[in-house]
Amino acid sequence: MSEDEDGELVRKALDGNDSAFAELAERYRSRVFATASRYARGRAELEDLAQDIFIRAWKGLKSYRADAPFEHWFMTITIRTCYDFLRKHRKRRENEVLVENSPADLYADSADTTDQQIHKRRDAWEIIDRILTELNDKERLIITLMELEEKTVKETAALTGWSESNVKVRAHRARHKMREIYQRQRKPSTS
Repeated sequence: MSEDEDGELVRKALDGNDSAFAELAERYRSRVFATASRYARGRAELEDLAQDIFIRAWKGLKSYRADAPFEHWFMTITIRTCYDFLRKHRKRRENEVLVENSPADLYADSADTTDQQIHKRRDAWEIIDRILTELNDKERLIITLMELEEKTVKETAALTGWSESNVKVRAHRARHKMREIYQRQRKPSTS
């Protein structure tokens, strides 16, 4: 994928060539699904979220300026759509417990992975998932981008539209809150 090829496909799509946008969507499909899978729970929700991302990109294509790579513009749309999705579904999720296919499941097919290792990874993911559900939407977004997707402060700022100093402060506060939640969850109940 080159920026020139993306730019040409954008120009064709803006001129009404639907197949040009379809090709762009196919180029970024795996990245969109990988990112959206961090926010969606279950296959149906993931497919709905990805569809929303592609629709927003299609509708917003006129706003793309060629002064930055198309990939950056597209992934910004992806992150912002995921954030909106989190906010929209927050109340329904407050009582949900676990993602259908946790990231720990990705290791299940490895020949070098034992059942015990898979079990430990799933247990760890369950703890992380419970903690993430207690974070507010912005905290969850910052942790997902910086810790789970390993984005830099600069990349996170570009994707969210926040300043780099704001990203650092939000990340620090979110990590601190996660530690507090973890400690609270580990304390045995005295009832």
